[in-house]
Amino acid sequence: MAGNDAGSRDVCRILRTGESLRLHGPVELILEDGTRLRTDKKLLRGLPIGYHQITSLRKGTQTHLIVTPGNCYLPKSLKSWGWAVQLYALRSRKSWGMGDLNDLKTFGEWSAKKLGCDFVLANPLVAAIPITPQQASPYYPSSRLFLNPLYLRIEDVPGAGKVKKSLAPLATAGRALNTDRAIDRDTVFRLKMDALGKIWREFPPLRDFEIFCQVQGKPLWEFATFCALAQYFKAGWHQWPALFRSPHSPAVRRFAEEHESQIRFHQWLQWLLHGQFQKAAAALPIIQDLPVGVDPGGADAWRWQSLLATGMAIGAPPDAYNSDGQNWGMQPFIPQRLRESGYEPFRQTLRAMLRFGGGLRIDHVMGLFRLFWIPEPGAAKDGAYVHYRADEFLAILAIESQRAKALIVGEDLGTVEPSVRRELRRRKVLSYRLLWFESAPIKQFPRQALAAVTTHDLFTVAGLWNGSDLARQKQFGLHPNEQGMNDLVNKLRRRIDLPASAEPSEAIVRTYQLLAKAPSRLIMATLDDALAVEERPNLPGSPASAPNWAVALPIPLEEIKKSALVKRVAQACKR
Repeated sequence: MAGNDAGSRDVCRILRTGESLRLHGPVELILEDGTRLRTDKKLLRGLPIGYHQITSLRKGTQTHLIVTPGNCYLPKSLKSWGWAVQLYALRSRKSWGMGDLNDLKTFGEWSAKKLGCDFVLANPLVAAIPITPQQASPYYPSSRLFLNPLYLRIEDVPGAGKVKKSLAPLATAGRALNTDRAIDRDTVFRLKMDALGKIWREFPPLRDFEIFCQVQGKPLWEFATFCALAQYFKAGWHQWPALFRSPHSPAVRRFAEEHESQIRFHQWLQWLLHGQFQKAAAALPIIQDLPVGVDPGGADAWRWQSLLATGMAIGAPPDAYNSDGQNWGMQPFIPQRLRESGYEPFRQTLRAMLRFGGGLRIDHVMGLFRLFWIPEPGAAKDGAYVHYRADEFLAILAIESQRAKALIVGEDLGTVEPSVRRELRRRKVLSYRLLWFESAPIKQFPRQALAAVTTHDLFTVAGLWNGSDLARQKQFGLHPNEQGMNDLVNKLRRRIDLPASAEPSEAIVRTYQLLAKAPSRLIMATLDDALAVEERPNLPGSPASAPNWAVALPIPLEEIKKSALVKRVAQACKR
């Protein structure tokens, strides 16, 4: 069909597979693979899926052309269950103060073989700025393209055996951190960077490492250069001397020449992470979690600063659960500049996060349609919604999902227009439905969805059941909707047919037995619930003194594998 017209000067166009594009005069077409074609045909047909560029030979105007399959990847027979895991909290006795990729691999192998688990949804494992204090929130990354070295298992690093004696005191100090449930990221960072530095100095050049650097190309080099600069100046890029604030400046090039070894060190860390993540993903499919934005002082913001809105932050307006609204402290992309770039940041990010297949949960999927912009300094009540071209975002999402054979889950909680959910469903993006929020009977949950009880930002079953979460909110000076939470726990008691005097563990099992009745394609249990944890991983709006993203699970991985409650929750989720 010829429903698309390239006659307008729009900087970005979408073409569905099988559609043709109407041209107005001769053009040069550059395909994604670099092939160049010149044509004066009136209709352009049969273009491959991907990202191409059209240049008008008369006017010189350029248009990004996105040829998309339209829908995301979604296996027809999919119906499975999995765990939601905060990896930093999943420690084994061999961990250095926080969970690592080997712990994830071990947990995945055990869950698959012994529990019949089909996937694991991990918290964002993306990189933080490599300085102290370390950023605790996994949803405030320096880069969404690269992984966090804190998740490396040091003993699995090639060459670690050669310096085993010098690593021994670092390993002892790291494992000593496991005695406290509070996660000390700064100490973990110092210990692991010291250990990795010792190994790096003994690291023999390997062909696989060089190939990795070549394949990752400029994005990896710029990221590693940022990391070296951040460590040199001990700060994010806004606090660097002005000469270094552009990644393309002569000063940055000179720095890179003078600090080549340090830059290669950070490239090497990503090579290590790539290998360890690959092994974890082979044990059990991993659904990664895509944060809605990035740290304004981090690597992605440094690379793409011209596309970001200065003086603005994204967040959420006031609602029934948070009367003050939320300011997430991250800059939004400027819609038109993002389009002019051909959505390069979004494309690179998706490709990086889907490298190992599995799937992707998109945090705040409404951000593909609109984002709540807040002028700074200002409160959430001063904000307003800014709209984006969701059709273009979704076209790119379909390309990358199909290429990686990875399913997509859109976190569509809160105020979401029915038209948005219809569009996501049409594109085969799974909805995200929570037992806490849904008023419909469980058997009326949508089939094309991931069904869960709670999220990292909401109360656990135990915390709701015994009132400890409500008390915790008050402890940190918040103003919770007390009546709403009481109504919710009473509703839960009726739905699972348990009295208030019942043990939290029984309420947890009954709750997941109820959830398993949902017809949704995916069912997900949080490991926190399966261990009767009362604290939620993150308490939105709480002060800096709150231990958000910094509390380990109450028992190590070795004991988790013996937990009767974990096995009962897993059995409840099987369908």
